[in-house]
Amino acid sequence: MPAHPHLSRRACLRGLGTTLGLPLLETMGWADSGKGPSAYKPPVRLGFMYMPHGVIMDQFWPKSPEAFLTSPPPALESLRPILDQCLLMKGISGVPIAPFNGAPHALELSTWLTATLPDAAKRNQIHIAISADQIFANYYGALTSLPSLELATMPQTHKENQEGLNEGYYSHCSFRSPTQAMPAEINPRSVLNRLFGKSGQGGRAAAADPLDRQMLDLVIGGAKDLRRRLPHSDQQKLDEYLDSVRSVERRIAAIEQRQKEAALEKAGVAPSRRKATDSPPIEVRIPEGDKRSEYMQVMCDLTVLAFQTDTTRVSTYIGSTPNGVSYPELGFSDTHHGPTHHNNEAEKVRKVAAITRFNIDQFAYMVKKMAAIREGDGTLLDNCIMMWGSGLEDGNKHTRENLPFIIAGRGGGSLNTGRFINSVKGNQGDLLTTLLTCAGVPLDRPIGIATRQIPEMMKA
Repeated sequence: MPAHPHLSRRACLRGLGTTLGLPLLETMGWADSGKGPSAYKPPVRLGFMYMPHGVIMDQFWPKSPEAFLTSPPPALESLRPILDQCLLMKGISGVPIAPFNGAPHALELSTWLTATLPDAAKRNQIHIAISADQIFANYYGALTSLPSLELATMPQTHKENQEGLNEGYYSHCSFRSPTQAMPAEINPRSVLNRLFGKSGQGGRAAAADPLDRQMLDLVIGGAKDLRRRLPHSDQQKLDEYLDSVRSVERRIAAIEQRQKEAALEKAGVAPSRRKATDSPPIEVRIPEGDKRSEYMQVMCDLTVLAFQTDTTRVSTYIGSTPNGVSYPELGFSDTHHGPTHHNNEAEKVRKVAAITRFNIDQFAYMVKKMAAIREGDGTLLDNCIMMWGSGLEDGNKHTRENLPFIIAGRGGGSLNTGRFINSVKGNQGDLLTTLLTCAGVPLDRPIGIATRQIPEMMKA
C-alpha cells in the first residue's frame, strides 16, 4: 500500500485566480520525523476581540472562584459549555491616563494592546507604541500568507479631539509601529477574498465582487484527487473545512442580497422590478438596522477560517469603537455610550448589561466553534489564545482598576484554564507580556507599563 503524501504546510487548492488554503492536516509534517502521530504539534494562534465602555461589574465578575464553573454570572452564560477552557482574572489595571485625564475614550482602545500612553508632546500625531498583535506578527508573520488580520464592525472615521489627541486613537487598537496605525477591514466580502487569495490581472487584488459559484466549484473539485490520497482522519477534516467555506460564502451572500434589496427600495425600485442585468449598488455596507449578531458572526467565522488554514496566526476584531453603536435587535435604539453614564438608573444599567452580554455572546460563538474543530490531538481552541475585553472597567465613572478580560483557549498547553482568579496583582502590560510569552514569542523587553509576567495564568 502506498504511503500517504507528505504535504507542505503551504499547500493550497488553486483554480481560476483563486487559492484556497487548507486546514492543518496531520500529513503536513508538523511532527518531527520518526516520532509518530503523537508528536504532531500545531502552532499557537493569538486573537483579540474588543468592546468599549466597560461592563456592569456585578453581572460580569463571578461570585467566587468556586462558583465560576457551576454558576457563572449572567454576562458569561453563553460561555458555560467551555468555561473549563476559559480563564478570568480580577485585578488587572489599565494604563493610568494622566496627563490625558479628559480623554478616557481616546485612550481606552489605543492603550488596550499597547499598554502605553501616546506621546504628550505629539498629541496631534499617532505616536504611541507597537501593539502586542503586531509584535506577534513580526515574529510569526513570515510563516503565513497574511502576517496579521485586522477586522472591525464600524468604519474607523470617528472625529473627536479629547485633550488634542489624534482622532486615530479612538478607533484603532493595532499599531505596526509607534507612528503607524493598522487599518481594519469592515467588509466581510473583502476579508473572504483576502483569505482566498483572489486576484485580478497582473497579480493585483480583484474587486470585492461576489464569489463566483462555478469558480468555487472548480476549486473544491480540485480537492477530490487530494482527498483520495489522504488518511481517513484528514479526509474528514478536509470535508468539514470545505463545508464551512461554503457556509460562510452563503451567509455573506445572503447579507449582501438583503442590503441590495434595501438600497433598491430606498431608491424607489420595488424588488419585483429588478432585472438580472441591473447593476448592484456601488458600495455594500452592513446597515445599522440589520442584524448585528449575524454580521459579527460572519466576521468571527472568517477569523476561525483564517486560523484553521494557517492563513494567519494573529487577529484583532474591534466589535465597536468608543463613540458607540446601537443594537436595535436588543429592543432599544440607544447608542452604547449613552446608557453607560447610568448613575445607577435601573433601565440604563439593564441596557448596558444587555449590550455586554450580546458582545460576549458573539465571542462565545467564535470560541465554541473553535472548540468543535479537531486539530492534532485536540481542538483548534486548544491551540489558540483568544482574549475578549474592554479598555474601561466601568463606563459610568471611566475607572480602569479592574479591566474586564476573558481568556479562552489553552495556548497549546501553556495556559492553566477553567479558573477565576479574583486577586491578581498586575497591569495591562503584564497581561500582554504573559500572553505573548505563552504564545511562544521571545521578548527582549516588557510591553508598555509591564513589570513582570503573571505566573498564576501559566501551566506549571
